Amino acid sequence: MSEVLVLAYHAVSERWPADLCVTPDRLASQLGLLTARGYRGATFRQAVVDPPADKTVAVTFDDGFRSVATLAFPILRRHGIPATVFVPTDHMGTGAPMAWPGIGQWLGGPHESELLPMTWSDLAMLADAGWEVGSHTCSHPHLTRLDDAGLREELQRSREACERQLSRRCVTLAYPYGDHDGRVVAAAGAAGYEAACTLPEEFSGDDPLRTPRVGIYHGDGDVMFRLKASPWTCRARRSAAWPAASRAVRQARRRVARHGG
Repeated sequence: MSEVLVLAYHAVSERWPADLCVTPDRLASQLGLLTARGYRGATFRQAVVDPPADKTVAVTFDDGFRSVATLAFPILRRHGIPATVFVPTDHMGTGAPMAWPGIGQWLGGPHESELLPMTWSDLAMLADAGWEVGSHTCSHPHLTRLDDAGLREELQRSREACERQLSRRCVTLAYPYGDHDGRVVAAAGAAGYEAACTLPEEFSGDDPLRTPRVGIYHGDGDVMFRLKASPWTCRARRSAAWPAASRAVRQARRRVARHGG
């Protein structure tokens, strides 16, 4: 059985202290650790549908930040790893800083430029290099809060925009905020998605439309990354023992944060 690890990143920057941002050096170090462990990179769909190796890693980026094209892409290329970027299509190519609950507080400050989105040309360049471009809806809403018509609009129009702009199929989705339920999952399938990813605390089931990811954030130093990405941790998150293990992970993270690890 293949060992599949799906990682969730967002932005890359030397100076942005947002929780959803990692530095270029830290991203390179994390990818180097995985390749040293024998992981082979794949797009999200490949990892879910047909993992290419016994140890497969799918690196994903949510939100379509411009830094993914300018900073993350060269790092992944050096490591020979393709990735998947999930984009909120209403924002791509606008040239305006993106904003929604969770990142809007950076508007108007010294880090506002970090909120700039990629262009469709950036995304075409990534796709030509072997990356996958998936949907992150149109406007990045909490999908469970939408009525049925709004939910269909966000899922279908975003997929159609990706396909129209890039002349490639778009069959993967990341639920904004990881927010989903049975109704949202059913709507994703009806909209034509073959695989979708979440950010759950516990891993359960084998539904490709509920594929769990491991979120990687600003404060995750080497020790925490090794712990999060370890096969033991991923297996534990699928077991009844996970609540106790989860407490241990949180305690370890607090210890690492106190000591600057």
